[in-house]
Amino acid sequence: MRIAKFEEIITPPVGTSIAGYGPYDETYRKVGELMLSLLALDDGKNKALILGYDLIGMDEALIDRIRSAAAAVMGIPEDYVILSCSHTHEGPHTRTLAEHPEVFNAPYVEELVEKTCNAAAKLKENFIEVDTYFYSMKIDANVNRRFVKRDNRGLFFPHCRDMEALADEFCDQELGLLLFFKKNTSIPVEVLANYAAHPLAAHAQGLGAHTLSPDYPGYLRQYVKYESGADCIFLTGAAGDMFPKESEMGQAAAEKTARQLCSGIMLALCDARRQPERFKITDPEIKALRTRFEVKRRMDNPRKFGGLQPYYRGKDVFSLPLQFLSVGDIAFVGVPGEVLAELGQEIKWHSPFRKTFILYDSTAYFDYICHGNAFISGGYEAWSQLCDSRGGLQMVNAAVDGLYALKGIETIPSLPTADF
Repeated sequence: MRIAKFEEIITPPVGTSIAGYGPYDETYRKVGELMLSLLALDDGKNKALILGYDLIGMDEALIDRIRSAAAAVMGIPEDYVILSCSHTHEGPHTRTLAEHPEVFNAPYVEELVEKTCNAAAKLKENFIEVDTYFYSMKIDANVNRRFVKRDNRGLFFPHCRDMEALADEFCDQELGLLLFFKKNTSIPVEVLANYAAHPLAAHAQGLGAHTLSPDYPGYLRQYVKYESGADCIFLTGAAGDMFPKESEMGQAAAEKTARQLCSGIMLALCDARRQPERFKITDPEIKALRTRFEVKRRMDNPRKFGGLQPYYRGKDVFSLPLQFLSVGDIAFVGVPGEVLAELGQEIKWHSPFRKTFILYDSTAYFDYICHGNAFISGGYEAWSQLCDSRGGLQMVNAAVDGLYALKGIETIPSLPTADF
């Protein structure tokens, strides 16, 4: 396996409105840089490009444009370019809001496309030989922000902070990793980290809500670089209902979240390298696939405009994209919006790959996608969903079908012996 990596600053000027809680939240300061992280992979036959943006999300049309342009620069098929937005609320408006289309930052987006292409061009001659490992562990740094009471009625913790100690709903705490070491050495050169938590630790009340910041992923990249020398590309998992444990508490909370994740990465670098028989990917073959699935419009949607982007309006059926990328027996699934952790876990549980990681806000921004029972328990996420209650299940089924197609099997063969 060969890889190439690059980072590009994509921070807009202070004074730019940020896509946080209000459409016109102007910024008064900057804490850390928003980054575009690029990781190119080459297995000797196929090349892939993974893009990680410190942004809240993108319209499907913009994602398609970036994917097409980057693929042309790299000279690879579009299926092999996959991206994810961290969903920081402290970056510019890169989605078209139905209620406030005027806040879409078109000049910034044009510059973003250009920066992505220029950065991709710099990768082409910078590949190095690496050994590739995977790792997975639980990090107790997040919490489900929904609390479902005994009568199956939901409570939204961000509006009831004094009750957070009661949090007991499902929480995906998996820190999923790909680890790249310089060939035949113990020198780490790149870490791909996947974790499910809204980057909303630093977005505090007052000045904290008017700050340009990558939130905890920015600190994580700094800590990993300082402690290991490796670069780090962070990709948010299925975080629709996942918050950092100290959400909206400021920069100190963002640093704390990052330190917890960094400690896990340091452990993984030690453990994986010392146990190659368990964690080394001996055949890191790259495969990619894109599919679509259809969902019906929600007829009782309480939102006035029934959609974020104008091209969702007036439709009774939506066709939504999914994207798949695998490196050996490790798979990534790009999903179209803010998928709840329960649905992400369903995809993981039913995947035919050894490990599967979800990429948040990857193929489109279709707002929240919930499990069906969330419609009964209620809450902000279900209120925001644009498709009907079966949409989440239809996405899971389509994702699992796509993973089986990528794997090239009809059913999972059982192991000949169990590891007791």
